[in-house]
Amino acid sequence: MHTPARYTVGEFEIAVISDGYIKLDAGAVMGLVPRVMWEPIIGKENLDAEHRMRLGLNCMVVRRGDDVLLVDTGIGNKLASSGREGAFPGDHGHLLDGLNALGLTPEDITVVANTHLHADHCGWNTIRDAGGNLRPTFPNARYYIQAGEFKAASHPNERTRGTYFAENFQPLLASGQLELVEGEVDVMPGARFWATPGHTFDHASITLSSAGQTAIYTGDLVHHAVQVERPAWIAAFDLFPLTSLDSKKRLAERALRENALLICVHNPFPGTGRLTERDGRRTFVNE
Repeated sequence: MHTPARYTVGEFEIAVISDGYIKLDAGAVMGLVPRVMWEPIIGKENLDAEHRMRLGLNCMVVRRGDDVLLVDTGIGNKLASSGREGAFPGDHGHLLDGLNALGLTPEDITVVANTHLHADHCGWNTIRDAGGNLRPTFPNARYYIQAGEFKAASHPNERTRGTYFAENFQPLLASGQLELVEGEVDVMPGARFWATPGHTFDHASITLSSAGQTAIYTGDLVHHAVQVERPAWIAAFDLFPLTSLDSKKRLAERALRENALLICVHNPFPGTGRLTERDGRRTFVNE
């Protein structure tokens, strides 16, 4: 298990914790970019025999005053073995261990925000109890989800039904803990949903702004840090690639303008860094 990585942004105390990792086809992560261009960046040594690369499952815990915010919840522990070995190979399900390393229990979380509802971002939203019944993992939290994303996840199509699992979000309705929101709203003071569509139509990143400092949790706007440097490198998973391109360009410009700390969900743990520019060349510098 990774030791939590800690940062301070203004009045926010930030910790990145890991739910583990998944392995996905590297060509799909890089979309239409030819292998001869992306393989030197990823490194042959980081590809397995099936040309899959590891993608981290980095989740963010934010504390400010009495609020404890958890952004994205990894894959969770509800997948059957066939799902783990097939659609989501890797090593995952460690989020609660990360919370424990911070001295936190599920009861301590007051706010949960999902950038979107794909299975690798909301799996720990819910848990099965000893009787096999589904319930929210964080009993004292309000769960913030974009209304359009919730609607899309509740009515998956042929392309999305393999990653939108009702067990990860429908129980929140019954518990009364669900907050469906639209657009750019605060999930706690200074922590704001920022519309970054493209991966899904209602995908939203989370920005933290305090004392002139900024942090941005990218969600799946970025699958690999090179996509911050080169916005035209768009993953095959993005449902709206040209919209994703525009969102990536806005992210890059804001990251440079505000010297923002970027928390990239799928980069190797902890996935943090800043975008720099010199002589017109942009580089993601790990932090």
